[in-house]
Amino acid sequence: MKVIIMAGGYATRLWPITKTKAKPLLPVGTKKIVDHVYEKVIKFSSPVLLSTNKRFEEDFRNWAEGKDVKLVIENTMREEEKLGAVKALAQVVEGIDDDFLVVAGDNIFSFELDVLVELFKEKKAPVTALYDVGDYELAKRYGVAELDGGIVRKFYEKPEKPPSTLVGIAIYAFPKEIAEVLVEYVGGNEKSDNLGDFLSFLCQRMDVYGCLFNGNWYDVGNPDSYIEAFKFYADSFVHDSVEIARAAKIIEPVVIEKDVVIKGRSIIGPYAYIGEGCEIDSSDVSESVVFSKTILKRVRLWRSIIDDDCEIRNIELSSSIIGGHAKIQRG
Repeated sequence: MKVIIMAGGYATRLWPITKTKAKPLLPVGTKKIVDHVYEKVIKFSSPVLLSTNKRFEEDFRNWAEGKDVKLVIENTMREEEKLGAVKALAQVVEGIDDDFLVVAGDNIFSFELDVLVELFKEKKAPVTALYDVGDYELAKRYGVAELDGGIVRKFYEKPEKPPSTLVGIAIYAFPKEIAEVLVEYVGGNEKSDNLGDFLSFLCQRMDVYGCLFNGNWYDVGNPDSYIEAFKFYADSFVHDSVEIARAAKIIEPVVIEKDVVIKGRSIIGPYAYIGEGCEIDSSDVSESVVFSKTILKRVRLWRSIIDDDCEIRNIELSSSIIGGHAKIQRG
């Protein structure tokens, strides 16, 4: 079995942060999002294949150094050019004569995938991972399965009236014969941006089995879900080079990278990430991610994401996303 991590999207719902950073490479605790995925799937395949785009190729090559990963690059640089998940997957599986396990690179989950792989081996048919979100309104945001005796009879992509609260979580096991079906699907000019649409297509042609998981699952599709995932997987790390004023307070869990200077009566944490080279002066930062070389002075920051090289003074920000190189000052 080959494992394929899909990481070729441009994550527009997290712009402006993801204009310059691939979403799977955003930090969650001391690791990247894609680290959590890689650690779950490496036992099933060597090497793990990772599909990404030309724009973030170098970043993923740096991440993959020392790991058992082979990159497959789609030749796109912008959202308007992207192949979409189905075409990108068809590109990856072309020439692969093996079954394949597909996992979205922005998926974070606490459970192991062995039970899905075993079900796939038993049924010798497509299997999709399902998760019960327990709320019909929430289910409208996802692909929703209509399950009957373990078989997905129909799969609806973001339906107005969900038939259940069982949603697809972008984890699939496919027999090798599905590679030809993928090529046929793409060649027929069907929808190519979402694997859920392809799954719906498959359900009309063959038995597709559902594998229901419990535990924790985060679809890092928006700032709020990213912060929640960060909180769940939070661990603590403070680089030896960090300078912390005597009056400042660190409330774990926090991650503070190298060459950070924390001044005054700052309070960092809980659930804070401070990137390399930041200067935090007389500020409170909690449930937030602050990327490198940013200056905060007399700022109260909560559930926010601040990009690189920003300078923010004399303000309170909550549930905010600030793009790189921004300068914000009140008074």
